[in-house]
Amino acid sequence: MKKFLVTGVAGFLGSNLLKKMLNEGHTVVGIDNLSMGRMENIQEFMNHENFTFLQKDIVDKATFVDLDGDFDAVVHLAAFKIPRYGKTIDTLQINALGSENVLEYGKEHNVKCVLASTSDVYGMSPDLPFREDGNLTIGNSQVPRWAYAVSKLYDEHLALAYMEAYGFPVVLMRFFGSYGYNQHLSWWGGPQSVFIEKILKDEVIPIHGDGQQTRTFTFVDDTVEGIYQCTMQDAANGEIFNIGNGHGEITILGLAQLIKKVSETPGELKVELIPYDQIAKGRKYQDVMRRVPDTSKAERLLGFKAQVSVEEGMRRTFEWQREVMSKELSK
Repeated sequence: MKKFLVTGVAGFLGSNLLKKMLNEGHTVVGIDNLSMGRMENIQEFMNHENFTFLQKDIVDKATFVDLDGDFDAVVHLAAFKIPRYGKTIDTLQINALGSENVLEYGKEHNVKCVLASTSDVYGMSPDLPFREDGNLTIGNSQVPRWAYAVSKLYDEHLALAYMEAYGFPVVLMRFFGSYGYNQHLSWWGGPQSVFIEKILKDEVIPIHGDGQQTRTFTFVDDTVEGIYQCTMQDAANGEIFNIGNGHGEITILGLAQLIKKVSETPGELKVELIPYDQIAKGRKYQDVMRRVPDTSKAERLLGFKAQVSVEEGMRRTFEWQREVMSKELSK
């Protein structure tokens, strides 16, 4: 059995990875400052003999100075996402400084570092499906959404530079539309979070553009399995992997229709198409019309392939979110 350090442990992916690792018999030390993560996500594990929780900030260098060096790997999931609400500086600084601190720790203790990146780094590339060795086409710098992609692209280059300079292994994971248990119940969690809430409340679903843009959605159990294999297998060292559902592509309008179907709620689907020029409120906006991964590399090197269909995953997610929202209303 092994010992792992997980940043962002109380977040969506972190809490699900924690459950997987503990179930496999490993020991986990988890870090989270709870700015986006929630104690409810990890409450059931707080008394587990193999889990230690540290409420600390990854941007603070002292967080890592005080840690022992006896981990088999660090899984760095803590991040600040697309600056939808104007916090572009947070996106850039938290992601850059946090990753630098993780990599400094890896350098100091010669510990494997497994870092979360994003499918957003592919930007507006026309080369589909996206391959890990393909070109990356980032949009206009005056469009705030690209700050997230740039921050993660910087993390990737920094990690590979650290590995080249100091000799410890790194792994980079580009996630595609993860969703499921413990997802954030707002736009931070993805469109499915908002769509489920609107359907449960019988309200209008807001969809940007004409709804024909596509995304690839990956159920959290599959994403976590991908993270786990990247962490456990030496074959992952030094590599970049698309962690996603290669068969999970669906239009955003189709996603709304699918969630309405699996909800088995009465009435018709209510949708409002919002023109792009009304979204950013004075700021420039760009969208990606298709986002599809080539997942053959992860399948070839790690034996990883997503198993849960989008329909089945959305059904499980809908039931989970309905229960969570019901509990919130009863408080």
